[in-house]
Amino acid sequence: MFTGIVQAKGVVKDIQTNSFGKRLIIDRTAWNPPNDYKPGQGESICCSGVCLTVVDWTDTTLSFDVIAETLEVSKLGDLTIGSEINLEPAVFPNQPLGGHFMQGHVDGVGTITDIYKGDDEVRVTVAPPQDILPYIVYKGSIAIDGISLTIASVDTENKSFAVALIPETLEVTTLGTAAVDDRVNLEADIITKTVVHNLQLLNPPKSAKPKSELTHQLLKDAGFLGS
Repeated sequence: MFTGIVQAKGVVKDIQTNSFGKRLIIDRTAWNPPNDYKPGQGESICCSGVCLTVVDWTDTTLSFDVIAETLEVSKLGDLTIGSEINLEPAVFPNQPLGGHFMQGHVDGVGTITDIYKGDDEVRVTVAPPQDILPYIVYKGSIAIDGISLTIASVDTENKSFAVALIPETLEVTTLGTAAVDDRVNLEADIITKTVVHNLQLLNPPKSAKPKSELTHQLLKDAGFLGS
């Protein structure tokens, strides 16, 4: 479990292809976790929104094995040597939850369609995949490349949403160097997803027909009625 409070950016030092996918070796020298935390083998780290397991580590690097499925459904497959990624360790039970609950399970990859830089704010507009749209709620939470953000506006006509970024986010995370047409990992808020799914179960479309109907013939065929 994560909260979307990115602690630092890592840099892809090497990418090794193997039988099940790729091994990412990340230079983590810019990451100095608080409270003397030292990430070790077997621990979970959120890497730009994707929960990955540390398979090897040194004082300066972290290595992760990424299977083909993850490379396909997230933007981790786009990474090249020198790419930056956001880093956050799994949340501890005794630490403040500064963002929102995240699983590190990417729902889909969106595309940045606009970046507005004004005197008082920076806004990034993202076009998400169609199946994520029901979970995009004004003032709700969204994780973009592992960053917990509040949805500042929703454009239903253009099927996009925008987030406003503070200077801290621009400095600490990869969104500070993002550009239009960049792909971003998206994870919708788990609470919103749960509510939407439950509402859909309780209120199915009127046109929806039951998978089966209890009829006289069905009971007869099942042996509950005589001929």
